[in-house]
Amino acid sequence: MDGITRVFATGWRGPTVRALNGITLRIEEGEVVGLVGANGSGKSTLLKIILGVLAPTEGECRVFGVPSGRREARESVGFLPESPDFSPQLTGFELVCFHAQLGGMAGAGIRGRVDEVISGVGLTEARNRRVGTYSKGMRQRLGLAQALVTDPRLVILDEPASGLDFVAAEETARTIRALKARGRTVVFASHRPEQVEELCDRVLVLDQGRLVLEAAVAELVCARAPTALLVDPLPAETLGDLRAWLRVRGVEFLGVERSRRGLAQAIWSRWDGRGGEGVERP
Repeated sequence: MDGITRVFATGWRGPTVRALNGITLRIEEGEVVGLVGANGSGKSTLLKIILGVLAPTEGECRVFGVPSGRREARESVGFLPESPDFSPQLTGFELVCFHAQLGGMAGAGIRGRVDEVISGVGLTEARNRRVGTYSKGMRQRLGLAQALVTDPRLVILDEPASGLDFVAAEETARTIRALKARGRTVVFASHRPEQVEELCDRVLVLDQGRLVLEAAVAELVCARAPTALLVDPLPAETLGDLRAWLRVRGVEFLGVERSRRGLAQAIWSRWDGRGGEGVERP
């Protein structure tokens, strides 16, 4: 993506708005990249340009070396919109089959692949229900299934955890990790920094159409972070000696904390979200 600018007119003779202003970036194959920013910062516009459904006013965007507006580029991309709006009359299975055929899939292998992705998002029991009976979270998971059914090289997700309970959100996170393990490229927009921290290699921050920060997640979260030493519980006397030892060496003692894990991790380690036993994880 080189020098991408997108200008919108607000009316017939009204002022124009620069939704994106000179964005230049490169996303490497196999990366998971998080896109964050306030509402109106340009995230959705940027995603639409990568998808090829919106042309830039200036600049060029290429997907695997192909201009994003061309059919060959779109064939390598799967997309989950923020609020999927699917035909309520189709069943979940029929809808994912339809998207598989739109993506160029044909033959007897479609049914097996559709079953695979529907199972992967936890909708097997609802596969033959009409989409109109699905909850918002179920439609979101169905949207993820249709985005993945053609096994695209690039997966673009707009707020993938929107409307999901913590079980479904963890399933989505697992799916993103599995995509990365298979060398797929994932770009997702999110309002949840903890989700970006957990899943992404790199974060892009947009503000008023400009790319104001581009950095590796590990660099950001570790920069100037306090050093943590995990030891057995210390008696007060030993803790006092340690505090004095550090003070002599010019190291500020910030306090004592017990190591802990997040509530979602703790629950998931005991219960897998589908009624079975979880796998204890540290």
